[in-house]
Amino acid sequence: MLVTCHSSLILMTDAYEKVRGVRELPLFPLNVVLFPGMPMPLHIFEPRYRKMLADVQASDNLFGLSCFDPENSQTEIPPAGHIGCVAEVAETQTLPDGRSNILTIGLIRYRVESYVERGEPYLVARVSYFEDEEEDEEFLKKRSQDVAQMFMRIARAVRTINDERADLPDISDTEPERLSFLVAAAIEVDLEVKQELLELRSTSERLDRLRDLLARVVSSYEERARLHGIAKRNGHGGKKIDLDS
Repeated sequence: MLVTCHSSLILMTDAYEKVRGVRELPLFPLNVVLFPGMPMPLHIFEPRYRKMLADVQASDNLFGLSCFDPENSQTEIPPAGHIGCVAEVAETQTLPDGRSNILTIGLIRYRVESYVERGEPYLVARVSYFEDEEEDEEFLKKRSQDVAQMFMRIARAVRTINDERADLPDISDTEPERLSFLVAAAIEVDLEVKQELLELRSTSERLDRLRDLLARVVSSYEERARLHGIAKRNGHGGKKIDLDS
């Protein structure tokens, strides 16, 4: 499990305000999982999704990003009940050949209720939105602190292993739900696991899952960082360790 720690955190917005009154969303099925409050760069090249991008930019800049791979599914499109995340187009770079590089920010999760026929080349779904259930704040704060400390231990180890000098962000005071999405987005695990984390409606359950995932590897990362430091002192530094081996 590799860990990517962004140098800056994307501020979460008042997501409900941005989707207020939006009951139908263009859908972009893709083999990635987007989490609320997190950034996701995308490359748009298929004609149908170029059309989708043009349409959303002419309206509210919103579309649904659904983690879906038809080759590994029993259906050709995300089924009713599928959970995804609303993506807001924050930046766009249009290339000379019509392709685009865009930066999106996750807003809020949605559930596909049904599909709407608009005559477009892309999917349009009728959706409902949801957030995590309310839980005791002190209870969540303790859980989130445990996850934050373990995550930062791994992030520091990865920085040492890769000979990086960039400062790591201070996430110790990050609100628990936001922290759970940040860590879920940053760790590299199977997409099925990320999708499960996205679908959970309990912040404490998500934090527990993340704590278990991080606990399995934190000692290994720290030991590799220690050995890397020894190798550098012996004049054998400079080679990155394959963390997947």
